[in-house]
Amino acid sequence: MGQILSDEGDQEEAINCLIDALRWDSKNGWALLMMGNIFAKFKDDVPTAMKYYDQALVTNPNDNITINNIGANLMQQGKLEEAKKYFWEAIRINDKYPNTHFALGMIAEIEADLQSAFYSTIQAIKLNKNKDVLYQNSVRQAFEIAKKIIATDIGKKIFREYRHKLEFEGDRKIDIVHDQEIPTAAKFEFAENYERDIHIVRYKPSYPAVEHLIMHELVHLDFVIQARKDDLNQLFISNQSHKTQFITGLESTIKKFNKMGISEKSIADYCSNLFDGMNRQIFNTPIDLFIENFLFTEFPDLRAYQFISLYTMLQEGLKAVTDKKIVELSPKDIISKSKVYNLVNAIQFKELFGLDFIKDFNATPSESKLANDFYEEFLQYRDDKEPAEEYELVMHWAEDLKLDKNFELVNEKEFRTKRTNIDELLSSIEKDPYDLESKDPYKEREMEKFQKSQQSIRTNMAVVMFMVDALQFFDGMPKEEIKKIAFEIAMQGTQGYRPDKDDYRISSIKGKTFSGYHILAYYYVSWALAIPEMLSQLQLPYDDEYKLASTIHKPNK
Repeated sequence: MGQILSDEGDQEEAINCLIDALRWDSKNGWALLMMGNIFAKFKDDVPTAMKYYDQALVTNPNDNITINNIGANLMQQGKLEEAKKYFWEAIRINDKYPNTHFALGMIAEIEADLQSAFYSTIQAIKLNKNKDVLYQNSVRQAFEIAKKIIATDIGKKIFREYRHKLEFEGDRKIDIVHDQEIPTAAKFEFAENYERDIHIVRYKPSYPAVEHLIMHELVHLDFVIQARKDDLNQLFISNQSHKTQFITGLESTIKKFNKMGISEKSIADYCSNLFDGMNRQIFNTPIDLFIENFLFTEFPDLRAYQFISLYTMLQEGLKAVTDKKIVELSPKDIISKSKVYNLVNAIQFKELFGLDFIKDFNATPSESKLANDFYEEFLQYRDDKEPAEEYELVMHWAEDLKLDKNFELVNEKEFRTKRTNIDELLSSIEKDPYDLESKDPYKEREMEKFQKSQQSIRTNMAVVMFMVDALQFFDGMPKEEIKKIAFEIAMQGTQGYRPDKDDYRISSIKGKTFSGYHILAYYYVSWALAIPEMLSQLQLPYDDEYKLASTIHKPNK
């Protein structure tokens, strides 16, 4: 009754009820706590409040809420050191109570310890599930503290030291240039791609917390340097053929623009920008997750910059896929796929900083599921990521969104070597058109992982049954025709087959759609029948499955 009356604003009657409660039980911890709250909040009588709090603490020494309230009262009196002792004790008992973290953030800000203040405030946001007044105050405090940190020069010191380290490791100078004309907030220009001696980081000075943008681009270089040490770095290649195929899929949108009287040039520019923008998301979103995780973990003093910068870009991404005018004009399929990529960023932002914008995207259940599946896949790689593994997610996610025809991923060393010697390139294609002899470390690592996964499940009965299907299909077929199909499967497989995919097609086999294991079974069987002397070069770990399938299959007589 005392609690109800206090909530209704009748503090005098609330006190009377609480006194009655204490007469019945002088060790009623909640009644003692409420009495302390009323005298502290509504009577401005801190000494009396402290008496009740102290008694409540005697009654229940492990009550973190009481200890937190005592700390709050000491803080109101300006006794910050004494208050911190109570707050830290409250944290020791229960480190999931957001009020205590918020209070520690306030004290740290008063003491000009801005990094600690930001950390504690973010903890208060992460731990608050109610989105109440405390949550709103925590969010406001986080932005205020972050802006104070950004006003210092700590960000510049961080990126200058990191740049120096990368210049030494990569043996190239790195220039940092502000450029308001670039299409994104920042970009990294690799010297090799521009035939110059230096790398350049370009960033838009109009963005807040540009130090984070610069660091983000430098981590791109760091990842590439690590991948290059093992010849694993990949290049994202997209040409006019890819663009033409993409724009062909925009036919309905182009017709709509024509009816609206939009000029051909404007339509062409729109389509080109849409293609480029989609490709930026395809390539950057998976890699950016690793970069932001790296920055958050390795550079805690940069977190305030990261918070402000990511928030700004997340709001841009949100507008791009929910703004009514944009959604009306844009192809629904492209908006949906872009939304999935943006949702992945929102999921990470929530994990890092506690602010949740996921519902604001108004995603469909399928879009939400796909984004969550992508993020779960990222989590499987995150903690023990090896160099160049981020490219696996680039390809996997693009395939799942059916965007893999927008680009190719190629081994950087092999690409640059072949590109500089066209005669050697033509010769290598002629000798090994199906890429069986290529010593691509990236593909070798992928095959090694695949083989280990297959060894762990012993005989794959799904593959056995698919091989039986293949043996029946090829039964009685001339060897040259089988060889033709074998070569087509091999040619398509130069980019690798994924066992978990289910929409592969072979033009030589009309009207049939293959899952990953199905196409791998046909791959093995076709080569075993038509080109057995080269079967071992496929490196498919299905010898036992083929032997079993051969005993099951009954050839036509």
